[in-house]
Amino acid sequence: MFRRVMVYLLAALPLLLVLAVWWLYTPDKPRAELEARHAAAPSQFVELDGLRLHLRDTGPRDAPPVLFLHGFGSSLHTWEEVAAALDRDFRVIRLDLPGFGLTGADRTGDYSDARSHAVILALMQRLGLARVALVGSSMGGRIAWSFAAAHPDRVTRLVLMAPDGFASPGIGYDQPPRVPLLLRVLPYTLPEGMLRGSLRPAYGNPDVLTEALFERYRDMMLAPGVRQAILDRMGQHMLRPPEPLLARIPVPVLLLWGDRDAMVPVSNAQDYLRALPDARLVTLPGIGHVPMEETPAEVARVLRDFLSAR
Repeated sequence: MFRRVMVYLLAALPLLLVLAVWWLYTPDKPRAELEARHAAAPSQFVELDGLRLHLRDTGPRDAPPVLFLHGFGSSLHTWEEVAAALDRDFRVIRLDLPGFGLTGADRTGDYSDARSHAVILALMQRLGLARVALVGSSMGGRIAWSFAAAHPDRVTRLVLMAPDGFASPGIGYDQPPRVPLLLRVLPYTLPEGMLRGSLRPAYGNPDVLTEALFERYRDMMLAPGVRQAILDRMGQHMLRPPEPLLARIPVPVLLLWGDRDAMVPVSNAQDYLRALPDARLVTLPGIGHVPMEETPAEVARVLRDFLSAR
């Protein structure tokens, strides 16, 4: 009897797989639909270094320029409330990094930090900016500090919000990246429960993750080519010891951290304080990994004080 059941199950397996794929399959959303919903003014698209770069650039043209870099799986929208609080006195520039948001996949297939540095330099040249203050969150923080180390003459100040870059349990230096087998289906599916489960720990107050905010994150993940680009980025990144690079950063650095960050704990700030020549830490009580979404007014206040200091 058992053998007969196994024969039936094996015979039915191809059909079950087809049904599972059909049930879980989630195609990309049409670009036109996403741009109509998420790229209203002041969004613009700039052909730059082989990319169609999604960009917002607000504030006085002659004001001190500040360039914002979002984290992994995010988009320039994460900065909007902070930008609105700052762009009377600063030129506030934010972009969807290659492989994310409405910039989408990079035709070069290169998702290294060096590629992001090249895009930042090309954007600065396009906008006529010799130097900028850089603000980066999480992955964007790593790109910001590595850019400052590679191009110290192009950066005036540096703000790192729970930045990536040091080794952690399960992620060591100079180790080939391992992409979990389960994630290899990401380009074809995006279960709602999985996405909610990955976003919820980013917030100290889970009520901040409203349905509208969740839908925006989901839309950005479903932008054409983004899920494959995310998989490609994960497969390309290899962590290097950061101390020699951090020691080369001469500008003042603000470390900004939520004390309830469950993704990059605030204790990691001590690594940066030891390695950076000129850094200080501000912690935000009760806040998680994305303080610009949880407490934008307080983030804007702290940024204004730091960026305006003599």
